[in-house]
Amino acid sequence: MGRTKTFLLMCGLMLLFIYVGNLIGGEQGMKTAFWAACGINFFSYFFSDKLVLKQYHAIPADENNAPELYQIVQRLSNQAGLPMPKVYIIPEQVPNAFATGRNPSHAAVAVTEGLLNLMSPEEIEGVLAHEMSHVRHYDILISSVAAVFAGAITMLARVSSYNGTSAENGYNRSGRNNNGLFVLLGAVLMPISASIIQMTISRTREYAADEGAAQLTGHPEWLMSALSKLEEYSKNYQMKTVSSQTAHMFIVNPFGSLTGGLASLFRTHPSTADRISRLEKIRRGQL
Repeated sequence: MGRTKTFLLMCGLMLLFIYVGNLIGGEQGMKTAFWAACGINFFSYFFSDKLVLKQYHAIPADENNAPELYQIVQRLSNQAGLPMPKVYIIPEQVPNAFATGRNPSHAAVAVTEGLLNLMSPEEIEGVLAHEMSHVRHYDILISSVAAVFAGAITMLARVSSYNGTSAENGYNRSGRNNNGLFVLLGAVLMPISASIIQMTISRTREYAADEGAAQLTGHPEWLMSALSKLEEYSKNYQMKTVSSQTAHMFIVNPFGSLTGGLASLFRTHPSTADRISRLEKIRRGQL
């Protein structure tokens, strides 16, 4: 099922990318966007994990420099029947974590220094069980592909915006009739469309990963406690180096809490209160 979702996502984002190319350059722009999208799909599949880890300056962790962390991941991998993923530590004091990679055999989990300092061993295990559930469900590839395409669509939209503002008398430089207002509207809507795709993916997969973590550890309260701490911390702090294209990959919103009103429409994650409530129902055997 995870592979099917990933294939459909890549096709959908590819069509969106081609549409933006058509807005910018007509038939020629559409062809260029098609080949660019093929290249992006290839890059996303094989290299997106490395790009994300490099973006956050992730440092490899092993039995020598982080024995407790490594042993927790190793234990969870054995329990889940998954290959041992690569483990990384992000030099960031705001607590958070994510998983990435194209499949369970090429997966990586990363946690921030802040998370290791803030959490108890049980809470760390709850967080990592959540990330291992993402690995098991192939969410890691979906998230990585969405991140790369979101960045590419945003870049195309900026080009589209420039094209629209530079159009004179309804014609672009090639003489082709072009509605500048329509192009500008597309430049605004395309990044929003990409963001909506990211939010939809993240919201649905977080609930499933929470449930998977509860099953994997047998202690839903570990993740509940971790999420509660992360939520409290996020009210006052946000990660410094995070980008909007990769925000949906983290276990909680790295930009801090968004509560109420219009802000809730642009959440990349379901509310922490809802997640804890669902975990409590799992603990009581009601889900």
